[in-house]
Amino acid sequence: MRRIESLALFPLSDVVLLPEVSVPLYIFEPRYRQMTRDALASDHQIGMVAVRPDSVAAIAGDPPVFEVGCLGRIAHSQERPDGTFQIMLLGESRFRILEENAPTSERLYRSARVELIADRAPETAEEIDAMQRSRRELLSLLERLARHIGAADDPRRVTETFERLESARLVNALTQSISFSPIERQQLLEAESILGRCETMGDLLRFRLAALGSGESRTAELPN
Repeated sequence: MRRIESLALFPLSDVVLLPEVSVPLYIFEPRYRQMTRDALASDHQIGMVAVRPDSVAAIAGDPPVFEVGCLGRIAHSQERPDGTFQIMLLGESRFRILEENAPTSERLYRSARVELIADRAPETAEEIDAMQRSRRELLSLLERLARHIGAADDPRRVTETFERLESARLVNALTQSISFSPIERQQLLEAESILGRCETMGDLLRFRLAALGSGESRTAELPN
């Protein structure tokens, strides 16, 4: 696996980036403004990591983070007159933190040595069959969810867009389209294979349907 010796870390409590998913970010803290400038001057790369739920209150410092994050590339940026930034970050690859680099007086933000993680595709006949079953189940669950929340006059319109995507992109697109919580997105990010991510997505959709069926007010967003 390819390693990056010094990747800037951007810890957030409410954003979890996944490969092929884009997220708009407003950068205002001095340390992350420096991080953005440094990234724009080099490889445009930032490592998004999620703060552990029990450490959210310490986010102003250097709270513990999950060891699996997502390498993002700045696809678009705009610096404002006050020095803040609006950026669009596109997820490219998962990574695992091997070791955080020691802080320096010049660098205000955190940095780490990381190893990129490749998504393992189905290889055996059993895994390929399981992937096809999981894919069919995901599309069926998506149609049920669209019907339940009234996302479209014809729920099939919602699933038709996703049917054309191969399995890894299908899960990533659903992650972007549905309002999962940060911890749920972290579960998807940490799945060790494409099949595992599909199965985790299925579990999350079934949980969401059960919650909606019980009358809980939690909402789900889907494209029209």
